[in-house]
Amino acid sequence: MIHECKEEIYFTGDNLSDTLFDESAVFFDIETTGFSPVHSQIYLIGCAYRKDNQICAEQFFAESKEEEPLILASFLELLSGFKTLISFNGIGFDIPFLKAKCEIHKQADPFSDMNCIDIFKAVSTVKFLLKLENYKQKTIEAFLGLKREDQYSGGELINVYDRYTKDPNKEDLRLLLLHNYEDIMGMPALLPILSYVELFKENYSVEEAKICDYQGYDGVTQKELLISLKNHYPVPKRVSYQYKDYYLIANDYKTSIRIPIYEGELKYFYSDYKNYYYLPEEDIALHKSVASYVDKGYRENARPANCYNRKTGQFLPQSEEIMNPIFHKEYKDPMSYFELTEDFCQSDVMLTRYVNHILKLMMAPKKSKSTNKRVRK
Repeated sequence: MIHECKEEIYFTGDNLSDTLFDESAVFFDIETTGFSPVHSQIYLIGCAYRKDNQICAEQFFAESKEEEPLILASFLELLSGFKTLISFNGIGFDIPFLKAKCEIHKQADPFSDMNCIDIFKAVSTVKFLLKLENYKQKTIEAFLGLKREDQYSGGELINVYDRYTKDPNKEDLRLLLLHNYEDIMGMPALLPILSYVELFKENYSVEEAKICDYQGYDGVTQKELLISLKNHYPVPKRVSYQYKDYYLIANDYKTSIRIPIYEGELKYFYSDYKNYYYLPEEDIALHKSVASYVDKGYRENARPANCYNRKTGQFLPQSEEIMNPIFHKEYKDPMSYFELTEDFCQSDVMLTRYVNHILKLMMAPKKSKSTNKRVRK
């Protein structure tokens, strides 16, 4: 077994990275000869952890298949000093693989008792926002402007390892260690990508809401509500996303959400329609306690579709009953509206509730299914 230990990189993370990657956390990555823990082998395990502001790397390399239990035991011993595991697709691949190997080699695994952060799994929830070609580690590194020396994928290095076991040489060993080393030492620099995830986990504060003019596609000037947010964690690159009528831009510490304002008449539908009369001439519904005095020729028993009152004003869309009272264009219209008022624009509580609703809508149609397959780096 070869054990490489290096202490050479100064950690300069942002506030999110500093929060997630403290001295109780360790990054890790494994290199295997295949996807099946029964039929393939772990030949390299790499770890990166902090000592003050220094990032330390340790690698455990099996020079033969027989050394797999040795590197596994060494890795598990190292883990005993940490509480949090940070990985790239570790929940989907690395941890299940390691747990299976622990069972095969009759070693107790600590993974169930540790907090696990999976960068790939977290980023997969905001694919709709980032719009990357794929979500491999190297692709995210390129998005963040990070560079690496290693040009191989994990799959390509399987043949290199096979060649090394038959004819050990320094160059193949360098290639194998370099790929894993750059994976684990590159992971801390990936943490800022999680700031996009944090935004959708309500890590922001409302700064202001104001009504602005904008030109529609037809050139007609219309009004929109602009809600400005302060991100608790700065996003590394400007991104934008539109879902239906909601438009979001996130850049550094600021996120803005624009919502077109509906100006005109909407209907408020009474749920207890059996207690109302509908007056066709006035096109409104009145409670029977009042409308009973109206001539029978000018009234009829209300139905769900015509038991409403009409209101003219400025309104904002919502897909759930977030704000009350609720207005619709027509009965059973899936989109509902609430009245835009000065009180709403000045209430951080109501604005936050509405923003959370919008962010939830943006995530819902693009939710990523978890994967148990390995994502080659």
